Amino acid sequence: MATIHDTLTTEKPPVSQQRTDDSGGGWDNLIPADSRMRSVKDYSPPPSSSAIWVLIAAIVMSFAAFSSALIVRQGASFDWRHLPLPRILYLNTFVLLLSSVALGMARRRFASAQVNVKPVGDTVRWLYAAAALGLLFVAGQFVAWMQLRSQGIYLATNPSSSFFYVLTVAHAVHILGGLFGFAYVIGKLRLGRLQKSTLDAMSRYWHFVDLLWVYLLVLLLLEI
Repeated sequence: MATIHDTLTTEKPPVSQQRTDDSGGGWDNLIPADSRMRSVKDYSPPPSSSAIWVLIAAIVMSFAAFSSALIVRQGASFDWRHLPLPRILYLNTFVLLLSSVALGMARRRFASAQVNVKPVGDTVRWLYAAAALGLLFVAGQFVAWMQLRSQGIYLATNPSSSFFYVLTVAHAVHILGGLFGFAYVIGKLRLGRLQKSTLDAMSRYWHFVDLLWVYLLVLLLLEI
């Protein structure tokens, strides 16, 4: 009985252990038993994911301010003239949505390649397709701007045209930022260093700017 009692009193399951360094003590020195840090790291989002959410929040606030200014300016002015939207904007919308579909296919191919240890050639091709469609969208927006210029409608022609150019150009700049993201991801993929979290973060940004354009198109149709 003494042996059993000694065993129960001396062998306790380790809850945490303290580092033996001289960092000053405190809670920072406590780590999980058996140094199992992986369970702690799983609860921390990757830096790329956190940065993308912060960027998306900033973009949302910016375009919310633009939208509010547009609505207030239209309601408080007598010089507001409705702008005939170029029809190519609808084609541009379709192209941008196709780009999101292609990016979704790239993510599926990448996940399959990681699980089955296969080459990532299909992933690269889908990423190139998504980026090419994004670039085609920007080219289509440029055509829309040229069509308005041919009709004598410029940035300072009237308040509605000013808001149209500001909103569409600001969105196109964010699309170009996403294209740089494509270049970064493709480069990492070709080097065999692309992490899933990086691809997921870039995908969230791209899908967001796609949905943002749909919102802007509806806003322009209703207000401009």
